[in-house]
Amino acid sequence: MAGEPTVTTAADDEAFDAIVVGAGHNGLTAAAYLARAGCRVLVLERRAVVGGAAVTEEVIPGHRVSTASYIASMLMPTVIRDLDLGRRGLRMVACDPILTVPVGGERIIRWWADVDRTAEEIAQYSAADALAFVDVDRRLKALAAYLQPFFLETPPDLAAAGPLARLREAWRLFRRFRSLKGKEAGEMVTFMTGSLADFLDRHFEADETKRMILANSVYGKHGGPYEPGSAVGLLFHLLAGGDHGVQGFNGHVIGGMGAITEALADAAREHGARILTNAQVLRIDVANGATTGVTLADGRTFRAPVVLSNADPKRTFLGMVPGQALPEAFRRDVAAIRMNGPAAKLNLALSGEPRVLGRPADADPRERALLTIAPTLESAQRCSDMARFGEIADELWIDCVIPSLIDDTLCPPGHHMLTCFIQFVPYHLREGTWDERREELAASVIRQITRHMPDLPELILGQRLYTPLDLERTFGLTEGNIFHGDLATGALFSMRPTPAWSQYRTPVQGLYLCGAGAHPGGGVTGAPGHNAAQAVLRDGMARGRR
Repeated sequence: MAGEPTVTTAADDEAFDAIVVGAGHNGLTAAAYLARAGCRVLVLERRAVVGGAAVTEEVIPGHRVSTASYIASMLMPTVIRDLDLGRRGLRMVACDPILTVPVGGERIIRWWADVDRTAEEIAQYSAADALAFVDVDRRLKALAAYLQPFFLETPPDLAAAGPLARLREAWRLFRRFRSLKGKEAGEMVTFMTGSLADFLDRHFEADETKRMILANSVYGKHGGPYEPGSAVGLLFHLLAGGDHGVQGFNGHVIGGMGAITEALADAAREHGARILTNAQVLRIDVANGATTGVTLADGRTFRAPVVLSNADPKRTFLGMVPGQALPEAFRRDVAAIRMNGPAAKLNLALSGEPRVLGRPADADPRERALLTIAPTLESAQRCSDMARFGEIADELWIDCVIPSLIDDTLCPPGHHMLTCFIQFVPYHLREGTWDERREELAASVIRQITRHMPDLPELILGQRLYTPLDLERTFGLTEGNIFHGDLATGALFSMRPTPAWSQYRTPVQGLYLCGAGAHPGGGVTGAPGHNAAQAVLRDGMARGRR
């Protein structure tokens, strides 16, 4: 069952070709690909359950929910097919509408998978916006299609040495974008560097339209909509995902997000990988500039010429690798990676389905399962600015999902689960600590949701709030950053995690980064794990079939 502890054993004198630190979805993806290639692989997970932040756990007895990550959107179709995740129990139900957003009073606006249906929705507020949306959707999907291939390959190497190597990297980049027209190239640059607010103000006139698009553009990213680089989320959310590679796919996972990682773990085991839980890695061992294995917090050691870290860059290089094993300049670059996670998560067990103001009486379960409470552009910027200075705004971005309307295995009949992703909260508080102010945030979030679900408070049977500090403590995310580092323009592609080390390799021979801190970044994609495993095999570092 998804989310249950995975127990196996491994003798500490046993030899492996590769050790993976962390059984999050990228670590499991890397392990499965390496094991499939014939490598002897050991995965070490500090928690009692595999999955990292993609897990399904109880809030109260008998009531399960996706604890942290909660909607499948960018899981790479290649990974699903290669590792045969469908045969291993992975089943996703497409979200349609993709979003339901309150826009004042008892009015809502919905973003449907069908672009023409969405245009009809927008036309209630602006006929001009409806026409503009169809055009913008077409252009954005075209640009996202250019980005798609980059997700499953190593980014161009800015540190390539020698003229031939640099020429090879330039040719690889040219080959990917040679069909990009001049106008499209300009649009790509605008999206990568411009602000979301400027883009929306340029193309749309109604606040309702802008609020709907804003609601699909945040998800754990730093900064408000008026800041440079804030438009890039629009492209990321239009990448192809799911079983059939549908652009902009969002899906409810039957069994919760833990079903994804249990399927990945099953693939790794079937190909021979060993997975050891309750195994916290204290140190990545290094001798003569090369990794030799790892030492656990309980003193056990495991040896391998290759170690792949699914932990974030700061936890990996500043916490687990001995300082003297890394160049000081590299350590400074890693220390400068922006974390300060801006997100929290509230999970609620309910005695019934809450009523939503403005929702049609004939709404089907997929529509009733979603509600995104998004502020205006100006309010979102204010929230972001307050969080930057350690304050908690009284109007937050809250994405609400009732997955039990789609998946009745999560809780008893008649009961429901409500999971809420909260944006624009600080990791560092100006006043007090998160342990002191946790209940204050939970009460504020419930109060804000109640404006749209008036009967919510009387339905709550149990709750669990994860502040940014709780995300760090529970899932090992430095400063609670769900993306292992900000997804700003200057921290993507060849800049991730640093410009000199964007190829999954590190200054320590045999040590690779396979988590979201590497290209292409966060989200449950499997791409960093896939790409890191391919880099290991190309380098011939791990024994096994090529």
